[in-house]
Formats: sequence, C-alpha cells, structure tokens
Amino acid sequence: MDRVRALARREQEQRDGVEWVAGSLADESALAELAQGAGALIHIAGLTNTPDPADFQAANVAGTANVISAAKQARVKRLVFVSSLAAREPQLSRYGASKAQAEELVKSSGLDWTIVRPPAVYGPRDTEIFDLFRAARLGIVPLPPGGATSIIHVDDLARLLLRLVDPTASLLEDTTSRKIYEPDDGREGGWSHKELAHAIGQSVGRRIIAPHLPRTVLRGAAGIDRLFRGDRAKLTIDRVGYMCHPNWVARFDRQVPEALWSPQIEGEAGLAATAEWYRGAGWL
Repeated sequence: MDRVRALARREQEQRDGVEWVAGSLADESALAELAQGAGALIHIAGLTNTPDPADFQAANVAGTANVISAAKQARVKRLVFVSSLAAREPQLSRYGASKAQAEELVKSSGLDWTIVRPPAVYGPRDTEIFDLFRAARLGIVPLPPGGATSIIHVDDLARLLLRLVDPTASLLEDTTSRKIYEPDDGREGGWSHKELAHAIGQSVGRRIIAPHLPRTVLRGAAGIDRLFRGDRAKLTIDRVGYMCHPNWVARFDRQVPEALWSPQIEGEAGLAATAEWYRGAGWL
C-alpha cells in the first residue's frame, strides 16, 4: 500500500496508510512537512464558497502558490492540481477567477503538472449537492435558468487522481504531462438541469417539481440565505454568478484518455447509492 501524507486543518481519525499533517495552505512549515520526501503532490484543498469574495484570493491563489513553493523546496517534481470547470469562465464569479489564476500559477511553475477540472462532485458525506437531495424529499427542486452540467462521483474522481500520480502507468508521462482534463460520469452531453433534478428525485423515491428560477429571483434568495444562515449561507451572490451559466458540461477535447482512466459509476446508480448513504447516516 502506498503511504499518504495529508494536510488537515482539524484533528482526524487515524487511518491505515495515512499520516496526517496539522496545518493549512497558509502554514509554510506544515506544507514543508507535507512535501518532504514525497513522490508527488495532489493539491485538492480550496475554498468553494464564502460570504467574503476576497477570501478566494487568499485560499485558492495564495494557497496554491504556497503549495508550489513547498513542492519546489522539497524537490517534488509532480503536481496534480484539482481546479474547477468554473475556471473556464472566470468573468462569472470570484471563485472561478481565483481558480483560473491558480491554474496559471501551476502552468508557470516549472513542475510536471496536470490540471483536473471536475464538474459537480457528489457522493457520501458531500454537503453541497446534499441540499438538492433534501429539497427533492420535499417534492420541489428549484433550478437556475435552463442549462446543462456534468457530474462525477467522488470515488471515480479519487481513482483518477491516484492514477495520475501512479509511476507505473505506462502512458503517464506522454499522456498527462502539462494537460488539462475535464472528467465526468461518461454521460454524453451531460445532464440538463431538469434531468438531474428528476434523477435525484427518483433516488429519494419522490416525483418532483423542478421550476427554473430567473437570476433576479436567485439573487434575492441569496440575500435571504445570508440573512438566515449568515456566514454559513450556501447560496451566495458569487455562486449565483456561475450557477446561471448554461453550460457546465465537460468538454470532449478535455477527456481523460480511456487507456488511462474511465468512469465506473453511472449517474443514476451513483445518485441512488448516495441517497442511500444519506438515509443511513440520518441526513435524509
């Protein structure tokens, strides 16, 4: 079994093969410990939502710069950076802009890099898409204006990231070096918003209503969410910016080569298993 050293801001349970390093992306000594002797770094950590858009710069841009610096000081050559499809349209949100800036840092780092732009990630323990499952249980899933998105199960994404740092992969060097990939669940054309909402409804055993809401209504809802949940609000003005974009489908020309990786968890089955996990954990 490969040994893994992982950065964590909070105390974690012990796991076989995992050495936890306490710290954050702003902690240079923790990052130095993380990188020391490593064969590769996978940079997953980042900020996806915040009431203060300025936080994106500190977490996603400065944090990535710190990871790159730690890799260089420890002479780690391989870096896999988990970005976001939002980086394709940086003008839509501060989040997307921060991920696009972080990508530029990775590209100019001089390291052997691969950038992965996942679409919507779902699976056990996820708290973001969970809100859609909870809404589906109530029979109504409000949607942004019409559009389509790709999705990927967290287990499939994890397999890809491990594959990208596997030194035994015969195609690794020629295929992955200095490439940007947009993986998904293998569904051609992605999911329309309504298709995904009804699939989530089916996973929780409910027929649902899925109305499309205009941008103005979503912005108003973001204000209400902030009023009631404060800094814990899930729907922010920044998030509304990229939610209303019509195309978050993984692009064909950014597919991961099939010889290297392919998704194993089809959407309907993955959503059903995720709903079952939520029920077992008492979330639904």
